[in-house]
Amino acid sequence: MTLKGQQRLEAELKNLKSVERPAVIQAIAEARAHGDLSENAEYHAAKEKQGFIESRVLVLESALSRAEVIDTTRMSGDTIRFGATVGLADVDTDEESEYQIVGVDEADIDSGLISITSPLARALIGKSEGDSVDVQTPRGEKSYEVIGVKWL
Repeated sequence: MTLKGQQRLEAELKNLKSVERPAVIQAIAEARAHGDLSENAEYHAAKEKQGFIESRVLVLESALSRAEVIDTTRMSGDTIRFGATVGLADVDTDEESEYQIVGVDEADIDSGLISITSPLARALIGKSEGDSVDVQTPRGEKSYEVIGVKWL
């Protein structure tokens, strides 16, 4: 896991424990005060949210406890490996994109963070700027050219 990823997960865990958990406990208490719990939609919704929060807390605590944290700002080089931020150009459309290769628990494709276990990341590992990469995707094979490697 990257240092940024660890910090992001720790912030989420802190928010769940100090903000979300107390809020849902309060919501359950208020819903209980309304009486009959069998037909109380507010109570059931709050209990469902509490279940989600508690399971997410367990997932985050587990991920953080077993994480090997790597500070990517201290890394350098031209070869793509864990932590690298890679600029890619789609060979077919010339569309450019940028992804950082991160741990499984911190991956978020919408933020440009791809898991080290993803097909794209596995294809990129060991490549350098100027190399071509073919990746099998659910929509078929895609070809990319590596246009940059940097360390953030």
